Amino acid sequence: MQQIVDHVRTFEGVLVLAPEPGGPHPEIAWGDVFFYYAPDGAVPERTQPYGTIVTKDYPEDRASALDAPARFRVNIQVGRERAAQLALGEDPAASDALAPHPQYGDAGWVSVVNPGSRTAGLVLTLLREAHDAARARAERRDRGGR
Repeated sequence: MQQIVDHVRTFEGVLVLAPEPGGPHPEIAWGDVFFYYAPDGAVPERTQPYGTIVTKDYPEDRASALDAPARFRVNIQVGRERAAQLALGEDPAASDALAPHPQYGDAGWVSVVNPGSRTAGLVLTLLREAHDAARARAERRDRGGR
């Protein structure tokens, strides 16, 4: 997990948000990581992260069995078109296998539980693509476009 975070930190304009106990973020987010394109270093007000790492089950999202020891899931907004190009499995709890996100797969999100030898390189590539797409969206907004 830390290797993924460290890699994403090298992206220009990235904001890596990692809520911790005692901070301003809700307890449920503690231990998770959120990736934004935010060259000013501030969490964008009207933008979702383009990638996340979650370390536990959420009340509405238990399909990946993340409450088991040593499990985490990387979630990446790749878009519907890109998701259709990827070989996605069907089991959101399978380790080291790309699958549609259990809740947001229809919106073009993919996920991998415990990326390993089969998926680690692809995860890093997809995170880079998602970052670049988030940057392009931000630049369009800054120019007054959609």
